[in-house]
Amino acid sequence: MLRLVLALSLTALGAACSSRQSEPGLPASVERAPEAEVLPATPPVSNAAPVVAAAAADAPADTVEAAEQATRATFRQILDDAAAQDVASRPYGEIVQWVGEQLLGVPYRAGMLDAPASETLVVDLTAFDCVLYIENVLSLATAIATGETSYQAYTDGVRTLRYRDGALDGYCSRLHYFSDWIRDNERRGTLQNVTQAIGGQPFEKRLTFMGEHRDAYPKLASDSTYACILDMEASLAGTELFYVPQDRISTVYDSLRPGDIIATATSIGGLDVTHTGFVHKTDAHTGFMHASLSSDRVKISDDLQSYVQGISSQVGVVVVRPLDPRG
Repeated sequence: MLRLVLALSLTALGAACSSRQSEPGLPASVERAPEAEVLPATPPVSNAAPVVAAAAADAPADTVEAAEQATRATFRQILDDAAAQDVASRPYGEIVQWVGEQLLGVPYRAGMLDAPASETLVVDLTAFDCVLYIENVLSLATAIATGETSYQAYTDGVRTLRYRDGALDGYCSRLHYFSDWIRDNERRGTLQNVTQAIGGQPFEKRLTFMGEHRDAYPKLASDSTYACILDMEASLAGTELFYVPQDRISTVYDSLRPGDIIATATSIGGLDVTHTGFVHKTDAHTGFMHASLSSDRVKISDDLQSYVQGISSQVGVVVVRPLDPRG
């Protein structure tokens, strides 16, 4: 019964990305936001999609090698293009937006972090879920801005964003809840949660979903790992959360910058957000650039507020600003 309820009523993080095809008059990469909710048959999660991943074995060695080669080639191409266009001279938010645009059309793939048998640093530019898209874009943007353009610096950047204190130490060290991801990276000076400052209101939530739905997370079969997750959830109990309600999002458009991170706050009990992406800002629109499950790729939805309002469980947004690593 629990699995049926989850399948009918809940969304995975990154799975609330439904939209229609491009409409006439819009660039091919920009799409109108959805008008109806489309829900996948997986429970919500925070930095992975464990039900999907649990069904997947470790990829064959030749597949992994091909993905790494493709990732290295994409990494080098993006950095070469950035150098040719002098992207490093731009404001940092514009660098973030530019990098995100280079990855438009890349396929969506859920469960990538949970596919390995043990916690492993997964770095892959051939496919993303919505959080992996953010982590890879930010790490690439940092490499361009700072001139630290080695592949090792890029992979180190992904690890630093993904794990508590930047250190990979098993499944529990991953920043599963996005509010925890924000809090940990803000503490380390990587970004700033600006939601309250731009007019957000308190978001009353206790983050308990993983602990309450242990069976949905195969990695929680271990009692010690499960206990660690419960401790992590308890540590988040006093965290102040804020959000901009969905019917007020357009009123803060002037406060949003290119490359700001958007997380969609959810009405689902025990969970903070269900999807993530970036503000895409042009003279023509304030859109949402994200890795979409329903569209099966990275895309731009034309209007941020319309996108959020098109999915009933999304009650508003959290806004986080990546900080310029150049100081």
